[in-house]
Amino acid sequence: MITAANEDSLVQVLLEGSGALLAYAAVGLVLFIVGFYMTDLATPGRLITVIREHRNPNATLLAAASTVGVGLIVSVSIYASHGDLMEGLARTLVFGGVGIIAMTVATQIFDRVVGISIKQLADDADDELEPAAVLLAVANLMIGVVTAVATY
Repeated sequence: MITAANEDSLVQVLLEGSGALLAYAAVGLVLFIVGFYMTDLATPGRLITVIREHRNPNATLLAAASTVGVGLIVSVSIYASHGDLMEGLARTLVFGGVGIIAMTVATQIFDRVVGISIKQLADDADDELEPAAVLLAVANLMIGVVTAVATY
């Protein structure tokens, strides 16, 4: 049987949970946008133009991999906060930012050390998916996984 006290408690839980969800969604959205623009800095021209108009699969894969990497970091940061909203938001912001920086640095390292140039991949005239883009995408995903696990 549902009592008035139980209903009040349920309403309070739903309101607080909805507020936390919106706060996390806002922080996550900011991180996704920052991550996208960090990837944009490494590509020739505007990344959205390369994806939307040039339909370049390499640029699309790299942007998608970075977004999933950031999503993993955000998800685990929220989970690791154990219900503490302020801790969760702080973890999400800080570790998400660190993860984005790590992915950007890894892209530059791959460019200089391994010789996989995101600029060449995004400027592929044939618009074919290149094995190098898959490797770089997996590297970005794994940096996201490592950073996410490190937050826990």
